[in-house]
Amino acid sequence: MTAVPSNDYVDVWYRRQAPADLPQHPALQARIEADICIIGGGLAGLMAAYELAKAGRKVVLVEARRIGWGASGRNGGFVSPGYSLGYEAIAARVGPMAAKELFQMSIEGMQLVANNIRELNVTAANPCPGILGAVRYDAGRQLADHRDWLAKEFNYEVAHLDRAALAEHVTSPSYHQALHDQNAFHFDPLAYCLGLARAAKAAGAAIYEGTSADVIEGGLGRWTVTTPQGRISARDVLVTTGGYTDRLVPELHRAFLPIATYVMITRAAPELIASAIHTRSAIGDDRRAGDYYRLVDGGKRILWGGKITTRTTEPRDLGKLLHKTMTDTYPQLAGLEIDTVWTGLMSYARHRMPQIGKLASGLWHCTAFGGHGMNTTAIGGRVVAEGILGQSERYRSFAPFGLEWTGGVAGMAAVQLTYWRYQAMDAWRERKG
Repeated sequence: MTAVPSNDYVDVWYRRQAPADLPQHPALQARIEADICIIGGGLAGLMAAYELAKAGRKVVLVEARRIGWGASGRNGGFVSPGYSLGYEAIAARVGPMAAKELFQMSIEGMQLVANNIRELNVTAANPCPGILGAVRYDAGRQLADHRDWLAKEFNYEVAHLDRAALAEHVTSPSYHQALHDQNAFHFDPLAYCLGLARAAKAAGAAIYEGTSADVIEGGLGRWTVTTPQGRISARDVLVTTGGYTDRLVPELHRAFLPIATYVMITRAAPELIASAIHTRSAIGDDRRAGDYYRLVDGGKRILWGGKITTRTTEPRDLGKLLHKTMTDTYPQLAGLEIDTVWTGLMSYARHRMPQIGKLASGLWHCTAFGGHGMNTTAIGGRVVAEGILGQSERYRSFAPFGLEWTGGVAGMAAVQLTYWRYQAMDAWRERKG
């Protein structure tokens, strides 16, 4: 992982909600032995650490910065089934039976997060049920048919809302219909990361922050991970570093694209906000890089996310871009000011599915969640843990979505051009609708 001069958190809304004196795990300053060394203190690494430590394995987790510092602790906080790649595209690649198994695992991942919050008493995560998946065009029977398919194939119940029913939740000229998923929920992802870290530590895992993994050496079940001031010997190594992965493992580095996404928090204006959004459910649309937003701070503020780019530096007009999208959707919010804006890097594979598996004897990876990581980090961490423990080979379900080369600089350009094309297609569909 790439070290930075400061290991403090970025100024995101979730960090403001955490204790000001949040304790920091020490940096590794010794040579130690473990059964498993996990590199990366985001949700996938923490989930695997918790599962493995519960099973009695000696787990060491190293994080170059802070627990939940990257995408895991600064995302929109939406927890719902599915993957970045759509179901039909998954089925076209792996067949209907395997696609159904993968989707069922995504539901399991969502349920894992909910169960962990409840069983580990992570009250600060503040889960709130309900996500509205809205469309900005007349979808005809498509949403109702999708509702029926979910119920038939997965016994997964959602409600279809026509324009009148949707108006009970939001007042916007942009939306036509929605599916209301009250199994899904939204929450504070950094609080959940911190709670999962506490649980992993209580189960026996050792966690080191401010500790970058500089070199991985070995093989055949005996690995050495070298850090700036320490060394870990382990039978297995699991890499879960996401959008901030560097060249530590070249096969991983060449197989993902760091994609930036943006989030803002508005100033407190509860009465004005209630004129537009009068639901406790979160809201997202079906655009290729859609808007997603929800009320926070007891309904006093909006957390609004959207836009993606291959440009990993923060643009100056970041806040203006998000604010314009918000006011295009809700013209009555034109006077609502921005409080804070931040950006973060997600890791996307070329095939838009998680990259979960084993590179060599004992070298595992669980990464590239592509903007749909709240459920997939959970199930990914679990199936890798099961694989390491010899309990199952469910991780092999992701094998068809391997470490495909992204195309380097040309691949980055192609992704940006594709996104712009998708934006044009979305705009055309909405004009027609």
